[in-house]
Amino acid sequence: MKFIYPALKKFMKRDIQPGTSSMDSISFKEIFHTIDENISFFKQTFSDSADLVIKELNERNIQGNLVFLDTMADKDKIQRDVFKPLTEAESAQFEAVILSNFLKSDNLFKAQEALLNGFCILFLDGVKEFYMVEVGLSKDRSIIEPSNEQVIQGSHEGFIENLSTNLHLIRKSCRTANLTMEHIMLGDQVQSKIAMVYMKDLANFEMVNEFKRRVQHISMDHIPSTGALQELIEDSTWSPFPQILNTERVDRVIGHLNEGRVAVLMEGYPACLIIPVTFFAFFHSPDDYNSRWMIGTFIRTLRLVSIFIAVNLPAIYIAVIGFHFEVLPDDLVLPIESSIKNIPFPPLIEALVMELTIELIREEGVRLPSRIGQTIGIVGGLVIGDAVVRAGLISNTMIVVVAITAIAAYSIPTTEMSDAVRFLRFPHMILASTFGFVGITFGFMFTLAHLCRLESFGTAYFAPWAPFRLKDIKDTFIRLPLWKFNTRPLDSKPNILKKQSLARGWESNETKQE
Repeated sequence: MKFIYPALKKFMKRDIQPGTSSMDSISFKEIFHTIDENISFFKQTFSDSADLVIKELNERNIQGNLVFLDTMADKDKIQRDVFKPLTEAESAQFEAVILSNFLKSDNLFKAQEALLNGFCILFLDGVKEFYMVEVGLSKDRSIIEPSNEQVIQGSHEGFIENLSTNLHLIRKSCRTANLTMEHIMLGDQVQSKIAMVYMKDLANFEMVNEFKRRVQHISMDHIPSTGALQELIEDSTWSPFPQILNTERVDRVIGHLNEGRVAVLMEGYPACLIIPVTFFAFFHSPDDYNSRWMIGTFIRTLRLVSIFIAVNLPAIYIAVIGFHFEVLPDDLVLPIESSIKNIPFPPLIEALVMELTIELIREEGVRLPSRIGQTIGIVGGLVIGDAVVRAGLISNTMIVVVAITAIAAYSIPTTEMSDAVRFLRFPHMILASTFGFVGITFGFMFTLAHLCRLESFGTAYFAPWAPFRLKDIKDTFIRLPLWKFNTRPLDSKPNILKKQSLARGWESNETKQE
């Protein structure tokens, strides 16, 4: 009976040093001559922490000590995988049980790492080595659909905080020998385990090596989250636009892996990072591929139009009211004039107050418990929709503009891109209040130039528009039929560009038969 899987054996065989990757080796600390000295080493290392458990074993076949962390070890597993096999073994079979159930080592630093990873350590009298077995405590939540990436059709599986479970979900959905998984340890003091997943035959090895190079040059005591890792390895941290896609959906990750991209997961976090990506990848949803291609194209077009609305509509309103009133149709001049003539604030102040109020309501809705958040949202809506207008502080037209802008911003399926779009409206509003339509045009040109300059791990961020590649437009702001996807997008630099030969081959067979 073997309690250590091959992957765990491999993990225990390699030497890991805090602050290095899994490919580096740990310093060697030889086991002491007596058990008391070894126990003192662990007490000193863990500062006599309350969860450090040291049990003295004095059974028929066992004379020694068992060491484990109570917060990391499962006591049922200890009873089943340690005590029961050893106490039931006959004297002649004791050594065979030890060799089959435990891993052996004489490096105390390796034992320290093992304890932190849910192992227990067994010291036996008269033996100058110790034995290890995995008894990790597992308290995982169930696999459910991510609340921030829900779809109408398609898979409803999402990642959880357990790295092994997440890798299982990927392997289950992509059963091929070409799927490669590599583990790397990060953090000088508190180590975080990350996994890099890619298709060996598709992923560009220069990009894979570039990711490893950036990760190996990270020197921090602790990597707090995937968001922190994203900030440490992305090309430009001064840009409001995310250059790495963050998703919790398994099907979305599988789709990107089959296009030659790399997925990065971290132990303790459900988010998966996808590299490299383009600007248009943040506007794609699994529903686009599960519905009719014409419907998918229509929805994608709406999302891209929503960017322009969310960024520029308040700015356009400010420019029209402040500089270009003559562009309004004659039928709208009198209603808008009557709406704003008694407002004591200029259009910029109106817009800033309303937009900041919307952001505050959104923030409290996220932070407060659901019932309280809904109540505050209703109260905030009443204040914005009725009381502020009756008080003569905000015009009716501004209420309509702010409402349309908020709806447009939240139609973007990726939270990070939605945040970037909501942020950009504020500098555009300031430019519009200063220079009118000229300011809006300047802001738009500057944003477009910035998008063209950005890169994601050596890939042009605004591809396939800059540089222009006609064949890759089939899956950007439009979504052509799947049988048109004969090649993979060039932005991921895949090793194999061809994706399919003739997806609807039955049509050609029917033609030949006729």
